[in-house]
Amino acid sequence: MQSSSELFERSSKLIPGGVNSPVRAFRSVGGTPFFTKKASGCRLTTVDDQALIDYVCTWGPAILGHDHPEVRAAISSALSQGTSYGTPGPAEVEMAEQIVELVPSVEKVRMCNSGTEATMSAIRLARGYTGRDKIIKFSGCYHGHVDSLLVKAGSGALTFGNPDSAGIPEAFARETIVLPYNDVEALEGAFKEAGEEIAAIIVEPYPANCGLILPKPGYLQSMRDQCDAHGSLLVFDEVMTGFRVALGGVQELEGVTPDLTAMGKIIGGGLPVGAFGGRSEIMDHLAPLGPVYQAGTLSGNPLAMAAGITVLRILQKENPYPRLDEMGKRLARELTVVAASAGIPLQVPQVGAMFCLFFAEKAVHNFEQAVGTEAERFKELFRHALDNGVYLPPSPFETCFLSSAHGNDEITKTLEILSAGIRKL
Repeated sequence: MQSSSELFERSSKLIPGGVNSPVRAFRSVGGTPFFTKKASGCRLTTVDDQALIDYVCTWGPAILGHDHPEVRAAISSALSQGTSYGTPGPAEVEMAEQIVELVPSVEKVRMCNSGTEATMSAIRLARGYTGRDKIIKFSGCYHGHVDSLLVKAGSGALTFGNPDSAGIPEAFARETIVLPYNDVEALEGAFKEAGEEIAAIIVEPYPANCGLILPKPGYLQSMRDQCDAHGSLLVFDEVMTGFRVALGGVQELEGVTPDLTAMGKIIGGGLPVGAFGGRSEIMDHLAPLGPVYQAGTLSGNPLAMAAGITVLRILQKENPYPRLDEMGKRLARELTVVAASAGIPLQVPQVGAMFCLFFAEKAVHNFEQAVGTEAERFKELFRHALDNGVYLPPSPFETCFLSSAHGNDEITKTLEILSAGIRKL
């Protein structure tokens, strides 16, 4: 098998940037990306035969770890019946029942094939339902590569310094109002100025594409209140947080119920998936019942449904959330202590199975503060971690993920490696 460097050289001749998703290119951390030949539990094995403790977890879906035997068996069983039908299948109904049972905001749900499809469709539905055009989003929140939402975005767009992507007409961007996160006055001001034109707010309730930012007390409720007062819809993008921070997502933890929710990642069990759902009266505006068109050839794919249903069953049966939160808190607590003793400014925001590393003196509450952190220090720590067997997200503006396959031994080893790296900064 060829080495990672050889494969990257080949791919760079055929694939833009050599990768099929920009953040994989390692541009913000230096060097060339490794190529993975195998994933199992909480570890990746590269084509160069390096074993890595994985804190990317395929960017969120692998909450049970990689190649879980029950998920693999479910996919194998579904595969024996075919790969795609182009008709309704029983698994789609079971998935819908699971989502409606678990997610507070969802009475009806439509499956699609990616988180981007989910957010795009939710916004189209919100506009169709309200008859309004304008959308509020927040700086640093990434909602997929949707034209009207790729404005002041996070994730790969932020990493590469071009959050306002080329190829998006200015007219599209004019319909998007971008606000700072955690700023109630800015939110109230936007509704005061244009409330009758605003179809919806879309937000990552815990922004996790410019690091991990947590809402100030009452901030999410203020969004709910403004939407209620002005007849706008509140859309939670829980593609990343859904089923990860809790079975019911952030809306379960915070007690704030949106009108629509975008979902993905975990409900595909590692296969491509997306979904959006909400109140019946809103969802019934979708075709074939209503005038808002949305479709997908592979939506409700039987393999993805089988994998996702199995993951949701296991999460309900095993309830790994307390242990995931305990591991996350241990990492955050001990890394913060190490950094303080070394005189290194470090913030480690954490919730459940999610955390990030901000090299900053003070807590980070919004996009501007996130991009003001010391990215060069993260780059040095990333390289040290990777060289010693720990894979962090290859960007200072991404979130780390834990899985139930991580154990005390892996956490202890990770702390040893990251602590040594922090002391060298």
